[in-house]
Amino acid sequence: MMTDLPLDQVRTLLSVVDEGTFDAAAAALHVTPSAVSQRVKALEQRTGRVLLVRTKPVRPTESGEVVVRFARQLARLERDARAELGMSDDGEPTRVSIAVNADSLSTWFLGALTRVPERSRLCFELRREDETRTAALLREGRVMAAVTSSPDPVAGCSVRTLGRMRYVAAASPDFAERHLDGPLRDALVHAPVLAFDRSDDLQDAFVRRLRRSRRGASAVRHFVPASEGFVEAVAAGLGWGLVPEVQADALLRAGRLVPLAPDRTVDVPLYWQQWKLDSPALAAVAEAVVATAAEALRG
Repeated sequence: MMTDLPLDQVRTLLSVVDEGTFDAAAAALHVTPSAVSQRVKALEQRTGRVLLVRTKPVRPTESGEVVVRFARQLARLERDARAELGMSDDGEPTRVSIAVNADSLSTWFLGALTRVPERSRLCFELRREDETRTAALLREGRVMAAVTSSPDPVAGCSVRTLGRMRYVAAASPDFAERHLDGPLRDALVHAPVLAFDRSDDLQDAFVRRLRRSRRGASAVRHFVPASEGFVEAVAAGLGWGLVPEVQADALLRAGRLVPLAPDRTVDVPLYWQQWKLDSPALAAVAEAVVATAAEALRG
Protein backbone atom coordinates (compact mmCIF):
# COMPACT_ATOMS: atom_id res chain seq x y z
CA MET A 1 0.00 0.00 0.00
CA MET A 2 1.05 3.58 -0.58
CA THR A 3 0.97 4.31 3.14
CA ASP A 4 3.70 1.69 3.62
CA LEU A 5 6.12 3.64 1.42
CA PRO A 6 8.74 5.71 3.26
CA LEU A 7 7.85 9.33 2.60
CA ASP A 8 11.47 10.46 2.29
CA GLN A 9 11.96 7.95 -0.52
CA VAL A 10 8.72 8.98 -2.24
CA ARG A 11 9.66 12.66 -2.07
CA THR A 12 13.13 11.88 -3.36
CA LEU A 13 11.71 10.06 -6.38
CA LEU A 14 9.49 13.07 -7.14
CA SER A 15 12.47 15.40 -6.87
CA VAL A 16 14.48 13.28 -9.32
CA VAL A 17 11.60 13.36 -11.84
CA ASP A 18 11.08 17.11 -11.44
CA GLU A 19 14.77 18.02 -11.52
CA GLY A 20 15.63 15.59 -14.32
CA THR A 21 18.81 14.08 -12.88
CA PHE A 22 20.03 12.51 -9.64
CA ASP A 23 22.65 15.24 -9.20
CA ALA A 24 20.10 18.04 -9.60
CA ALA A 25 17.75 16.32 -7.17
CA ALA A 26 20.58 16.00 -4.66
CA ALA A 27 21.26 19.72 -4.90
CA ALA A 28 17.56 20.53 -4.43
CA LEU A 29 17.27 18.22 -1.42
CA HIS A 30 20.65 19.25 0.06
CA VAL A 31 21.91 15.66 0.19
CA THR A 32 24.55 13.76 -1.74
CA PRO A 33 23.83 12.14 -5.13
CA SER A 34 24.68 8.82 -3.49
CA ALA A 35 21.92 9.35 -0.93
CA VAL A 36 19.42 10.10 -3.69
CA SER A 37 20.43 6.98 -5.59
CA GLN A 38 20.17 4.83 -2.46
CA ARG A 39 16.69 6.13 -1.64
CA VAL A 40 15.40 5.49 -5.15
CA LYS A 41 16.90 1.98 -5.20
CA ALA A 42 15.39 1.25 -1.79
CA LEU A 43 11.99 2.39 -3.03
CA GLU A 44 12.29 0.20 -6.12
CA GLN A 45 13.22 -2.77 -3.95
CA ARG A 46 10.30 -2.08 -1.64
CA THR A 47 7.77 -1.89 -4.51
CA GLY A 48 9.41 -4.64 -6.54
CA ARG A 49 9.23 -2.41 -9.60
CA VAL A 50 11.60 -0.35 -11.71
CA LEU A 51 10.36 3.19 -11.14
CA LEU A 52 12.73 5.25 -13.27
CA VAL A 53 14.24 5.00 -16.72
CA ARG A 54 17.82 6.21 -16.22
CA THR A 55 17.97 8.55 -19.20
CA LYS A 56 18.81 12.25 -19.30
CA PRO A 57 16.47 13.60 -18.20
CA VAL A 58 15.16 10.63 -16.24
CA ARG A 59 11.55 9.63 -16.80
CA PRO A 60 9.21 7.55 -14.68
CA THR A 61 8.08 4.11 -15.78
CA GLU A 62 4.38 3.29 -15.70
CA SER A 63 4.81 2.15 -12.09
CA GLY A 64 6.89 5.22 -11.38
CA GLU A 65 4.06 7.46 -12.59
CA VAL A 66 1.80 5.95 -9.93
CA VAL A 67 4.29 6.82 -7.18
CA VAL A 68 4.93 10.29 -8.62
CA ARG A 69 1.20 11.02 -8.73
CA PHE A 70 0.92 9.86 -5.11
CA ALA A 71 3.82 12.12 -4.13
CA ARG A 72 2.22 15.17 -5.74
CA GLN A 73 -1.15 14.43 -4.13
CA LEU A 74 0.53 13.98 -0.77
CA ALA A 75 2.28 17.34 -1.14
CA ARG A 76 -1.04 18.97 -2.05
CA LEU A 77 -2.77 17.51 1.02
CA GLU A 78 0.09 18.58 3.26
CA ARG A 79 -0.08 22.18 2.00
CA ASP A 80 -3.87 22.28 2.39
CA ALA A 81 -3.64 20.92 5.94
CA ARG A 82 -0.98 23.45 6.92
CA ALA A 83 -3.07 26.28 5.50
CA GLU A 84 -6.21 25.17 7.38
CA LEU A 85 -4.22 24.88 10.60
CA GLY A 86 -2.76 28.34 10.11
CA MET A 87 0.74 26.89 9.90
CA SER A 88 1.65 28.39 6.51
CA ASP A 89 4.23 31.02 7.29
CA ASP A 90 5.72 31.52 3.84
CA GLY A 91 2.81 33.65 2.61
CA GLU A 92 2.83 31.89 -0.73
CA PRO A 93 -0.50 31.26 -2.52
CA THR A 94 -1.61 27.77 -3.45
CA ARG A 95 -0.57 26.76 -6.97
CA VAL A 96 -3.03 24.68 -9.02
CA SER A 97 -1.80 23.01 -12.21
CA ILE A 98 -4.39 22.36 -14.93
CA ALA A 99 -4.21 20.90 -18.44
CA VAL A 100 -6.64 22.49 -20.89
CA ASN A 101 -7.15 22.33 -24.64
CA ALA A 102 -6.37 25.41 -26.74
CA ASP A 103 -9.93 26.09 -27.92
CA SER A 104 -11.31 26.05 -24.38
CA LEU A 105 -8.43 28.24 -23.23
CA SER A 106 -9.21 30.79 -25.95
CA THR A 107 -12.95 30.86 -25.42
CA TRP A 108 -14.51 30.06 -22.03
CA PHE A 109 -11.92 28.64 -19.64
CA LEU A 110 -10.19 31.83 -18.50
CA GLY A 111 -13.57 33.24 -17.56
CA ALA A 112 -13.99 30.27 -15.22
CA LEU A 113 -10.76 31.07 -13.41
CA THR A 114 -11.89 34.65 -12.76
CA ARG A 115 -14.87 33.24 -10.85
CA VAL A 116 -12.68 31.51 -8.28
CA PRO A 117 -12.97 33.61 -5.08
CA GLU A 118 -9.88 35.74 -4.44
CA ARG A 119 -9.91 34.64 -0.81
CA SER A 120 -8.82 31.21 -2.07
CA ARG A 121 -5.43 32.75 -2.87
CA LEU A 122 -4.69 30.51 -5.82
CA CYS A 123 -2.12 30.75 -8.59
CA PHE A 124 -2.81 28.82 -11.78
CA GLU A 125 -0.28 26.93 -13.86
CA LEU A 126 -1.96 26.06 -17.16
CA ARG A 127 -0.63 23.42 -19.55
CA ARG A 128 -2.05 23.74 -23.06
CA GLU A 129 -2.62 20.36 -24.65
CA ASP A 130 -5.09 18.71 -27.01
CA GLU A 131 -8.20 17.51 -25.18
CA THR A 132 -7.44 13.94 -26.25
CA ARG A 133 -4.04 14.10 -24.54
CA THR A 134 -4.66 16.12 -21.38
CA ALA A 135 -5.53 12.93 -19.49
CA ALA A 136 -1.95 11.74 -20.01
CA LEU A 137 -0.69 14.69 -17.94
CA LEU A 138 -3.08 13.66 -15.17
CA ARG A 139 -1.90 10.07 -15.38
CA GLU A 140 1.72 11.20 -15.09
CA GLY A 141 0.87 13.36 -12.09
CA ARG A 142 2.01 16.54 -13.83
CA VAL A 143 -1.30 18.33 -13.34
CA MET A 144 -4.01 18.17 -10.69
CA ALA A 145 -6.95 18.61 -13.06
CA ALA A 146 -7.69 18.66 -16.76
CA VAL A 147 -10.32 19.40 -19.40
CA THR A 148 -10.46 16.16 -21.37
CA SER A 149 -12.52 14.49 -24.08
CA SER A 150 -12.58 11.18 -22.20
CA PRO A 151 -15.42 10.19 -19.84
CA ASP A 152 -13.22 7.42 -18.41
CA PRO A 153 -11.55 8.65 -15.23
CA VAL A 154 -7.80 8.38 -14.87
CA ALA A 155 -6.84 6.19 -11.90
CA GLY A 156 -7.22 8.22 -8.73
CA CYS A 157 -9.34 10.89 -10.41
CA SER A 158 -13.00 11.86 -10.50
CA VAL A 159 -14.78 12.99 -13.67
CA ARG A 160 -17.65 15.42 -14.33
CA THR A 161 -19.40 16.27 -17.58
CA LEU A 162 -18.84 19.84 -18.77
CA GLY A 163 -20.76 19.96 -22.06
CA ARG A 164 -20.13 19.91 -25.78
CA MET A 165 -18.01 22.32 -27.79
CA ARG A 166 -19.52 22.76 -31.23
CA TYR A 167 -17.41 23.22 -34.36
CA VAL A 168 -18.49 24.42 -37.79
CA ALA A 169 -16.72 23.68 -41.07
CA ALA A 170 -15.88 27.05 -42.59
CA ALA A 171 -13.73 28.86 -45.14
CA SER A 172 -13.32 32.36 -46.47
CA PRO A 173 -15.69 33.29 -49.34
CA ASP A 174 -12.79 33.62 -51.76
CA PHE A 175 -11.33 30.25 -50.75
CA ALA A 176 -14.70 28.55 -51.15
CA GLU A 177 -15.10 30.05 -54.63
CA ARG A 178 -11.62 28.94 -55.70
CA HIS A 179 -11.42 25.48 -54.13
CA LEU A 180 -14.88 24.22 -53.25
CA ASP A 181 -16.73 24.31 -56.55
CA GLY A 182 -18.77 21.14 -57.00
CA PRO A 183 -19.90 18.51 -54.48
CA LEU A 184 -18.36 19.28 -51.10
CA ARG A 185 -17.59 15.63 -50.32
CA ASP A 186 -15.29 15.50 -53.35
CA ALA A 187 -13.85 19.01 -53.13
CA LEU A 188 -12.60 18.63 -49.55
CA VAL A 189 -10.38 15.72 -50.55
CA HIS A 190 -8.25 18.09 -52.64
CA ALA A 191 -8.74 21.55 -51.07
CA PRO A 192 -5.99 22.87 -48.77
CA VAL A 193 -6.92 22.23 -45.15
CA LEU A 194 -5.85 23.61 -41.78
CA ALA A 195 -5.06 21.49 -38.72
CA PHE A 196 -3.93 22.46 -35.24
CA ASP A 197 -1.00 20.02 -35.28
CA ARG A 198 -0.14 16.56 -36.57
CA SER A 199 -2.33 14.93 -33.93
CA ASP A 200 -5.41 16.94 -34.91
CA ASP A 201 -7.84 14.50 -36.56
CA LEU A 202 -10.95 16.72 -36.47
CA GLN A 203 -10.88 17.76 -40.12
CA ASP A 204 -10.05 14.27 -41.40
CA ALA A 205 -12.84 12.74 -39.31
CA PHE A 206 -15.28 15.31 -40.71
CA VAL A 207 -14.38 14.39 -44.29
CA ARG A 208 -14.56 10.67 -43.56
CA ARG A 209 -18.06 11.04 -42.16
CA LEU A 210 -19.13 13.26 -45.05
CA ARG A 211 -17.84 10.80 -47.64
CA ARG A 212 -18.68 7.67 -45.64
CA SER A 213 -15.25 6.38 -46.50
CA ARG A 214 -11.81 6.02 -44.91
CA ARG A 215 -10.31 8.82 -46.97
CA GLY A 216 -9.71 12.02 -45.03
CA ALA A 217 -8.91 15.59 -45.94
CA SER A 218 -6.31 16.74 -48.45
CA ALA A 219 -2.61 16.09 -47.95
CA VAL A 220 -2.15 19.80 -48.70
CA ARG A 221 -2.45 21.02 -45.12
CA HIS A 222 -1.11 23.77 -42.91
CA PHE A 223 -0.46 23.35 -39.18
CA VAL A 224 -1.35 26.34 -37.00
CA PRO A 225 -0.94 25.38 -33.29
CA ALA A 226 -2.81 28.34 -31.78
CA SER A 227 -6.56 28.73 -31.49
CA GLU A 228 -6.79 32.39 -32.50
CA GLY A 229 -4.18 31.93 -35.22
CA PHE A 230 -6.06 28.93 -36.59
CA VAL A 231 -9.28 30.93 -36.95
CA GLU A 232 -7.47 33.85 -38.55
CA ALA A 233 -5.75 31.50 -40.99
CA VAL A 234 -9.14 30.13 -42.08
CA ALA A 235 -10.54 33.67 -42.46
CA ALA A 236 -7.45 34.70 -44.44
CA GLY A 237 -8.07 31.93 -46.97
CA LEU A 238 -5.11 29.71 -46.19
CA GLY A 239 -7.37 26.67 -46.01
CA TRP A 240 -10.68 25.41 -44.67
CA GLY A 241 -11.09 24.12 -41.14
CA LEU A 242 -13.40 23.32 -38.27
CA VAL A 243 -13.79 26.43 -36.13
CA PRO A 244 -15.36 26.62 -32.64
CA GLU A 245 -18.88 27.97 -33.03
CA VAL A 246 -18.29 30.74 -30.51
CA GLN A 247 -15.31 32.01 -32.52
CA ALA A 248 -16.98 31.55 -35.90
CA ASP A 249 -20.24 33.39 -35.20
CA ALA A 250 -18.94 36.96 -35.51
CA LEU A 251 -16.88 36.11 -38.61
CA LEU A 252 -19.86 34.43 -40.26
CA ARG A 253 -22.05 37.47 -39.58
CA ALA A 254 -19.36 39.78 -40.95
CA GLY A 255 -19.04 37.69 -44.12
CA ARG A 256 -15.40 36.83 -43.49
CA LEU A 257 -16.34 33.15 -43.24
CA VAL A 258 -18.94 31.01 -44.96
CA PRO A 259 -20.27 27.73 -43.54
CA LEU A 260 -19.48 24.71 -45.69
CA ALA A 261 -22.05 22.31 -44.28
CA PRO A 262 -24.46 24.10 -41.90
CA ASP A 263 -26.34 20.88 -41.16
CA ARG A 264 -23.17 18.94 -40.30
CA THR A 265 -21.70 20.55 -37.20
CA VAL A 266 -19.28 18.59 -35.01
CA ASP A 267 -19.73 18.37 -31.25
CA VAL A 268 -16.77 17.44 -29.04
CA PRO A 269 -17.77 16.37 -25.51
CA LEU A 270 -15.63 17.81 -22.72
CA TYR A 271 -15.13 16.53 -19.18
CA TRP A 272 -13.46 17.81 -16.05
CA GLN A 273 -11.14 15.35 -14.36
CA GLN A 274 -9.30 16.04 -11.11
CA TRP A 275 -7.48 14.24 -8.35
CA LYS A 276 -9.73 12.60 -5.76
CA LEU A 277 -8.58 14.82 -2.93
CA ASP A 278 -10.49 16.67 -0.26
CA SER A 279 -8.72 19.84 -1.34
CA PRO A 280 -10.40 23.26 -0.88
CA ALA A 281 -8.30 24.63 -3.75
CA LEU A 282 -9.43 21.98 -6.22
CA ALA A 283 -13.02 22.20 -5.02
CA ALA A 284 -13.11 25.97 -5.62
CA VAL A 285 -11.69 25.61 -9.12
CA ALA A 286 -14.01 22.74 -10.03
CA GLU A 287 -17.09 24.69 -8.94
CA ALA A 288 -16.11 27.68 -11.09
CA VAL A 289 -15.21 25.56 -14.11
CA VAL A 290 -18.41 23.51 -14.07
CA ALA A 291 -20.59 26.62 -13.64
CA THR A 292 -18.88 28.49 -16.49
CA ALA A 293 -18.99 25.47 -18.80
CA ALA A 294 -22.74 25.15 -18.19
CA GLU A 295 -23.15 28.67 -19.59
CA ALA A 296 -20.62 28.49 -22.42
CA LEU A 297 -20.97 24.95 -23.79
CA ARG A 298 -23.88 23.06 -25.25
CA GLY A 299 -25.59 20.60 -22.95
